[in-house]
Amino acid sequence: MRIFSYVVRRDYGFAPNPFFGICTLATCKPIIRKHATVGDIVVGTRSVPRQHEIVYFMEVQEIASFEEYWRDARFKLKKPDLYVAEKYAYGDNIYHRNSSGDWIQEDSHHTYPDGSPVEANIRTDTSVDRVLISTNFCYWGEKSIPIPKIFHEIVKAGPGHKCNFDPEFANRAREWLMNQGRGVLGDPLSW
Repeated sequence: MRIFSYVVRRDYGFAPNPFFGICTLATCKPIIRKHATVGDIVVGTRSVPRQHEIVYFMEVQEIASFEEYWRDARFKLKKPDLYVAEKYAYGDNIYHRNSSGDWIQEDSHHTYPDGSPVEANIRTDTSVDRVLISTNFCYWGEKSIPIPKIFHEIVKAGPGHKCNFDPEFANRAREWLMNQGRGVLGDPLSW
């Protein structure tokens, strides 16, 4: 079991998307999506000056390709609908291929306001064809909670991520996380 920790710089409920009882990481963070395996934990923390607060964690329970994610009925509600409530508008189930095998980026948080594709986002997001999926998660969002001082090592400063934790520390941190709440406990900070 590894812990992947990173800073959630933009908390819209898009990456991660914690809604409808399932937390998914389908966009951004391609290196984490590439290397995380079932049983690993992904932790998102706040940025400075609140860097010692946790936004969410998820235990990776399943990994799907974008096409599998797009076609799976369980994730229908994660397809963005920009004309309903915000939790629908920030759906992260946005990538699938057309009949020629090219990526389609649905109108979403990662497109331009007029719905046209953003090539830079397509390149980054689809550089790793993996979606991390979990029902064992807690998302605090705007109600992020302090990380106990004994676990401050988990905090990653700046871009990228960290995951090379001592196994004993990782096990203690996992135990602390597993004793927290579950589900969505707050709205995204940026709503």
